[in-house]
Amino acid sequence: MTRGTTEEAKRVDAHPDGAVDLETLGRAVKEAQYRHHRALDTRLAAVGTTLAQWDALRAIARSPGASAHELALATFQGDQSFGTLAGRLAAQHLVERRQGRGRRIEHHLTEAGERTLEAGRAVAVEVLAASFAPLDEEERITLLGLLRRMGVDAGAHP
Repeated sequence: MTRGTTEEAKRVDAHPDGAVDLETLGRAVKEAQYRHHRALDTRLAAVGTTLAQWDALRAIARSPGASAHELALATFQGDQSFGTLAGRLAAQHLVERRQGRGRRIEHHLTEAGERTLEAGRAVAVEVLAASFAPLDEEERITLLGLLRRMGVDAGAHP
């Protein structure tokens, strides 16, 4: 962010005491996320998937054999929502669900799922590169560090 833009943001979105308005900050984060999601969903449709489906494929690829509950947590969904999504992915032959120990159902990508995942990754790289283009590498590193710090700290304080 350029110095002028930073100073302008502080002037417009700050309290009289100079503190950043937290509602404005929260909304700016949400707006960035919304833009990412819209762009990704639109572009992922061209490779035959949705953002929710691609994110599920990505989570399964990171944790082959994971349960629906574990994958629901990894994709920020409820158990029932993820179960419905996993059923659709299985019906499309992108995911295989296998019996695990006890009642556990394990999830694995099929070859078609791996191809869809890779096609989605190419889309995501393009979309995110364009989105983060205004930031130089140092600013991206700083942003990632700050967001990770917030995630760790926020997890301890619901």
